Amino acid sequence: MDELHTADDRPPWDGLEGTERHAVCVAAAREGNRNALDVLVTELNPLLWHVARGQGLDRTAAEDVVQTVWLAFLKNIENIHEPKALVGYLVVTTRREARRTWTPNKRETHLSDEFAEQLESDTGLPEDVTLMDDRDRRLWLAFGRLTTRCQELLRLTVLAGRAEYRAVAEALAMPHGSIGPTRGRCLTLLRNYLETEGGSR
Repeated sequence: MDELHTADDRPPWDGLEGTERHAVCVAAAREGNRNALDVLVTELNPLLWHVARGQGLDRTAAEDVVQTVWLAFLKNIENIHEPKALVGYLVVTTRREARRTWTPNKRETHLSDEFAEQLESDTGLPEDVTLMDDRDRRLWLAFGRLTTRCQELLRLTVLAGRAEYRAVAEALAMPHGSIGPTRGRCLTLLRNYLETEGGSR
């Protein structure tokens, strides 16, 4: 009896992954299940935050945009006809809101340390604080030479982490298995560009 009771108490999204998990959570959230909403926010918030940052917003502006996106989601949750496409819907909404609120003075001027750390082990980037501005300048120059696709993929995977690969694949409409190899090729290209900017010194 106890085992049966425990099984019945498991949330309907337990054991599911990706779009199936999101769809079940949306359905449960529509019925007022707060835990389902918490699951969605916990799993997708980092992805949306980095999408907003990728549009040129600083930390504070990105947080405001993501909050606005979740509020819009709650307001329109009954009108989301394809819950399995939730990630794409949220990413598109985040991009639109970020572009609507973007102003030049909100553009991020420094590359995050998380991003730089992805390259330091192979390129020997200096860790001296006094050289960080020059490091960021060279990284941005190299990063700007990448294709838009590579830029977006690196922003999402490097900053959102491997745990978000499934969501990134949905957001970029790429096969899940191709995220890692494509990310590796983009990082290699970035390192090559960085060397031409003096990054290997």
